[in-house]
Amino acid sequence: MTNCENCSYYEYDEYYECYTCLVDLDEDEMRRFICGDNGSCPYYRGEDDYFLARKQ
Repeated sequence: MTNCENCSYYEYDEYYECYTCLVDLDEDEMRRFICGDNGSCPYYRGEDDYFLARKQ
């Protein structure tokens, strides 16, 4: 199960004054995101500052 609050794509939008997902979701994915049924989000990427350093 993923947690949006720990995802790299989940950021605060100052214009809307709330947290949003930066991934371009389709209609079904957006419904799951809004309803909170995003336990198996295929776009989840945890915040890992050393991800690129390990690849080098």
